[in-house]
Parts: sequence; structure tokens; C-alpha cells
Amino acid sequence: MDTLKIHFKKWFLVLFLATGFIGKAQEAKVVLAESKLVVDGTSNLHDWTIEAKAMSGKAAVTLDAGDLKAIKSLDFSVEAEQLKSGKSGMDKNTFKALKSKTHKTITFKLVKVIKITTVSNDNYTIETQGDLTIAGVTKRINQTFSVKLIGKKMVFSGKQKLDMTLYGVEPPTALMGTIKTGKEVVVDFKVTYN
Repeated sequence: MDTLKIHFKKWFLVLFLATGFIGKAQEAKVVLAESKLVVDGTSNLHDWTIEAKAMSGKAAVTLDAGDLKAIKSLDFSVEAEQLKSGKSGMDKNTFKALKSKTHKTITFKLVKVIKITTVSNDNYTIETQGDLTIAGVTKRINQTFSVKLIGKKMVFSGKQKLDMTLYGVEPPTALMGTIKTGKEVVVDFKVTYN
């Protein structure tokens, strides 16, 4: 009987240790130096681009033997006044349109993961829903990411087309209204979490 108890305890210990390595959760933060987010837009004069100079975020994922099994949480934010075009006049108009004095950040917060598809070794496509907040207005959006695992790093990339008027953002104008921007922008991102 004692031998049976000892074997049971050993078996339980082995099982406990084994399950500790299966489905291991990993938490990570945005690595600014390895991340890039640009916003591309149009106007009646020329296309334009602004780039995020400051961003942050956290992610918690579940890995099983190095495979991505679940995303438990994901959030990302950009400081509105750190969206820079290299032209001070355009930046000023952008900040005004985004109401950056009262709404300092643009945020995305994951609500649910719809599907994780393995594309190849360490490469995945993730279909999600999340809450995107711009200028104080929150809308639920469908967002598809590509995720690449590189060691302990996760690189999220993708593009998202947005109608800024849905967030109460009036397309900026310049030169007394002679230059008008389009209401749609494309957010192109490649963000590293580690």
C-alpha cells in the first residue's frame, strides 16, 4: 500500500510538472525601438503620411510547445500628439481634429479572438474584435493581425482602413479650406511585443 502511495505521489508530481510547461502564459510589452505605425491619407492636393513616435501596450498569450494557442489580452495605445508628419502646420491640424487636448491617446483593446490560423512555423493569422477609441469615441472593430514569433518576441502586423468621421473626427483642411483631406485613412503597423 505504501509503495502504491509513493508511485501515486511520483505520478502526480510528474503530471504537475508536465502541465506547468504546457499552455504556458507569456506576458509582453511593446518594444518602441522595434515598432512602427504609420497613418496614410489623401487630400485633393497630395497623399500624406504621419508616423507614431510614441506608443505602448501589453499582451498576454498562451504558448504550447512554442505554438501560439491563445491571446488572453492585448492592448495598444498611441499618444495623439506623437503622430508626426514632419510638417508643423499639418501636425497642428491633426491634433486639433483628434481633439488631443482632451483625448490624449488613441487606444485599441482586444475584446475577443475569433480565430487563430497557423500559416507556417511561427506565423499566424489572428481574427479579432476589439474596441478602438479615437478622439474619445469608442467603436468595436474587426481586426486581423499577422503574428510572427521570434524567440520570446511577438511581431503583430497589419493594415486597417478607418472612416475617421465615424469617430467624430472632421477631416482637417488647410489654406482656408482649399486643401481638404479625405475622410478615410489606412493604419499600417508592425509592432513588436517582448
